[in-house]
Amino acid sequence: MVDIVEVSAIVAAAGVLVGVIYYILDLRNQAKLRQTDMVMRLYGTFGTPEFQKVYQHIVSLGIEDFADYMKKHEADIEFRGAMYSIGTFFEGVGVLAKRKLVDMDLVDDLFSTAIKQTWERSVSFVKGQRERRKSPAIGEWFEYLYNEMKKREQQLASKTA
Repeated sequence: MVDIVEVSAIVAAAGVLVGVIYYILDLRNQAKLRQTDMVMRLYGTFGTPEFQKVYQHIVSLGIEDFADYMKKHEADIEFRGAMYSIGTFFEGVGVLAKRKLVDMDLVDDLFSTAIKQTWERSVSFVKGQRERRKSPAIGEWFEYLYNEMKKREQQLASKTA
């Protein structure tokens, strides 16, 4: 027969188990909230008039290749500043995505068009800078982010086909 001590031990163990499960679920929820908060802060930066000005400046200019950049824009400090601002922003998002510190679904939903447009407009600049400075790491996380967006786009296209 089960006595009161055994019942109380079982109840106590069940209470601890429920507490641990609650704590684990709460930790997962907090991590998701932090990721969402981080992406929304990035989106807030992306939406500022200052950022949109440099973003629009980059996507409106056509750069055929690095030689074209050198000919047309090498002395253009505003252009270089715009390229570095945009590149730094998306480089940071790429690092966060690679380390799984941001939710890729949110990044895709909020930034995919801007990522693709900006990378496609600036790829020759980035690759030229890599060669010129002998630094293959320039823009690597921005390129990673672009490749991830393209993969997601292809996966979506294959699902709908």
